[in-house]
Amino acid sequence: MASQHLDLIHMISNAGLVVQLVLIILVLFSISSWAIILIKFMYIRRAFRQSEYFTDYFWKSRDFSDAYVKAKELEGSPIARIFRIGYVELKKLGQSGVSMASQDSDSDEFSITRFAGTDNVKRALRQAINTEISRLSQMVPFLATTGNTTPFIGLFGTVWGIMNSFHGIGLKGSATLAVVAPGISEALVATAAGLAAAIPAVIAFNYFTQKIRTIETELYSFSTDFLNIVERDILRPKGNKK
Repeated sequence: MASQHLDLIHMISNAGLVVQLVLIILVLFSISSWAIILIKFMYIRRAFRQSEYFTDYFWKSRDFSDAYVKAKELEGSPIARIFRIGYVELKKLGQSGVSMASQDSDSDEFSITRFAGTDNVKRALRQAINTEISRLSQMVPFLATTGNTTPFIGLFGTVWGIMNSFHGIGLKGSATLAVVAPGISEALVATAAGLAAAIPAVIAFNYFTQKIRTIETELYSFSTDFLNIVERDILRPKGNKK
């Protein structure tokens, strides 16, 4: 094992300048990808746990004020954040008198008022969801870039190294295995490095994409439920509540 490790270091140190530059680029891609993988894994796992906790708390509590206090404690939950935004928008409507309607209010006037209030809350929730999806997706496209480009970067280093090897063979006038093998093995290190950087990045990208889609579905589902509660229990004439 030690000799293999030393042979790998020896191959890299003896590789051409272009191949070494390619390897440096691939190492930078790999380090960046693993950093993103760890950061996003912790972030998304926290988002799932806290969102599940808040959703359970919200449906058990059924009290917006109490849920708002709990939502402020769960900074890592996307669902809690969009609820806070929706609740703040609802409070603004209440303070402006939009959500209040007496029993003798004109039905057409109330319908317009109710539509305006619901539309404001709906718009705020939609913007909040877009913000959350953008936040969840940050840095994830870099993993796709790594998965798509590093194999080709590594292949470029391999092709360049093989070109140099054959050039050396032409100068020496000898094509024995002892002459060809070292140069080709040094060149193939770049391809191996490119694949080593690409494979975990592609796996992580697919994993995070699936998780983000799941959270997005949950955000839209919670938003719909929240709006249904607002329209049914809050933005309704007092005389029509049953």
